Amino acid sequence: MTISVVIVDDHPIVRAGMRAILNSAGDINILGEGVNGADALRLVVELRPDVLALDVQLPDLNGLEVTRQLRQKGSSTAVLILTAHDDSQTVFGLLQSGAVGYVLKDEALETLVSAVRVAARGETWLSPAVARQVVNRAVAGGPASHPAGIPKEVSALTARESEVLRLIARGLDNTAIAQELCLTKRTVQNHISNIYGKLGVSCRTEAALFAVHSGLG
Repeated sequence: MTISVVIVDDHPIVRAGMRAILNSAGDINILGEGVNGADALRLVVELRPDVLALDVQLPDLNGLEVTRQLRQKGSSTAVLILTAHDDSQTVFGLLQSGAVGYVLKDEALETLVSAVRVAARGETWLSPAVARQVVNRAVAGGPASHPAGIPKEVSALTARESEVLRLIARGLDNTAIAQELCLTKRTVQNHISNIYGKLGVSCRTEAALFAVHSGLG
């Protein structure tokens, strides 16, 4: 199934790089491109893409306002934010406005295609550094509540899967996990798929939250 995408960024070089990355994936079709918030709103209405890849800093409306307006209009397009910033105010403002994903530009070459696919499924994609902030916010205001005993889902994990889950909760990406555990990235990806299945979660952030609240974080 082909995923339709609109790209909005005011830097031509950035757009070109994103276009090249997404065009390399056989299941992604770029419907259009824009340079500002007004373009984003217009293109989403006209083209109804599955995913809007949206820069935060735009000449007119910022990514936060664009996302809010799209949600107010009832748009079903998933908004995937691309930015160089990972400060808490920006992160949580965008997530609260309705964005489903947050990709840091210095990770985009490696993660953009995966992020678009996840967003198109209606799931959440967060860069590891951002995911860690979400976990920290979730457990702020008091110690994490650790359920009595070990949850049965965690008991189902192998020792290696538990190690991978701990590192996910620490905010490490797949490359860093592979280096930490002396594994290939493919092996790490397989472990993460198994972890998602056993925990009944669908994204990295949910897995990290599960780990923290189970005492593994």
